[in-house]
This record gives sequence, C-alpha cells and structure tokens, in this order.
Amino acid sequence: MKSYDEILESIPSNVQLVAVSKTKPVDAIKALYDKGQRVFGENRVQECVEKSEILPKDIQWHFIGHLQSKKAKHIVPVASMIHSVDSVKLAAEINKQAARHDKQIDVLLQFHIADEESKYGFSPDNFELIEELLSLDLVNLNIRGVMGMATFTEDSAQIRAEFKRLKSCFESLKTSHFKDKQDFDVVSMGMSGDYLIAIEEGSTMVRIGSLLFGARNY
Repeated sequence: MKSYDEILESIPSNVQLVAVSKTKPVDAIKALYDKGQRVFGENRVQECVEKSEILPKDIQWHFIGHLQSKKAKHIVPVASMIHSVDSVKLAAEINKQAARHDKQIDVLLQFHIADEESKYGFSPDNFELIEELLSLDLVNLNIRGVMGMATFTEDSAQIRAEFKRLKSCFESLKTSHFKDKQDFDVVSMGMSGDYLIAIEEGSTMVRIGSLLFGARNY
C-alpha cells in the first residue's frame, strides 16, 4: 500500500485519480473523502447504488466494471461516468435510460487491448462498430474518450505496448470522429500495478484500488 498523499504526488496534475472502492467498506471510502478525494470507482451495480445512498452526494461515482444492458437502468441515475461501454447495444440502452432521467451521462469506449480472452471491448483495429454507434446519434451520451486494461502480466514491455495501442486508438478517433469535440480528452488506463507505465504512455485517468485500500475484500 501507499498513502493517499504518496499516490497523488506520483500522478501529474493533468491525470485524474479514480479511487477504486469496490468491495471496500463505507468508512474506508469516507476516510479518503475526508482527505479530499471525490471520484470513486465501483464495478458492481448494486454495491455502487447502495454506497451512493449512504455517502456524501458530491461524490462522483465512476462505473468501471463490465455492465450488462439490463442493469443500465440502475446505474445510470447514480454514475457520473461509465468507463465500460463495449457494445452498440449497451450504448443504446445507456442512452435510453439517461433520456428517461433527463440526463446526459459521460461514457468511455472500452477497447480490448490485452491478450487475455476475458477482457471486453471494441476492437482497436476496426472502428466499424464505433461508426455504427455514432450513426445512432445517441444525444444523451457524452463520449469523453477511451478505456482499456492491459494484460495481467509481469512483462512491462507487453503492458507498455498495450497502452500504446489504446493511446493510438484515442488519437485515431480524435482525428477521424471527434476532431471538433473539445471534451473528448480522456484516456483511462492504468491500475495499481501499472499506472506509472500508463501515465508515461499518455493516460489521463488512472484507476487505483489495492495500492490505496490494500488487498480486496470478498
């Protein structure tokens, strides 16, 4: 573990810290909140909803886990950003639920950059599905950028190459589809074990949990 202040010192001012609070108790989150942290990441819908009802209302909840379309209706009212838009179907459902709440919600497009089969996301080599998504004119989605997870490995060269792939996706999309969108500016990559590499490769948002809170509780 590192202290909150140590982690903040290791992150440049242009990089946002998402404190990944999944499985962590409310008092641990409140302790970080009292130190000034306002952005927290959760990966289970019900857990996020329950915590949002108890904790201060100025917390920005980022949903960072894989999201099933049928659960979008529960998370959209609570989340300020959804990191894991990985299909056209999910994007359309989030948009529908956001419209119901008269809300525009920030989202990130998740890309599959890892070797592991278990990771979700759009292909970084083919933007056809992204183009299909954009053709739907989903006005209640505010697409802010991209997200990806590197392979769980000790091979830092592989991790770096995967982060480069995501940054390249971001740059290509920025040029081809979001040239005039000033707030298409988020590259969410890097977790407790690899966030320093991610920052070197252009991350603007890191998701740090175990380094802040200790090992996960299940």
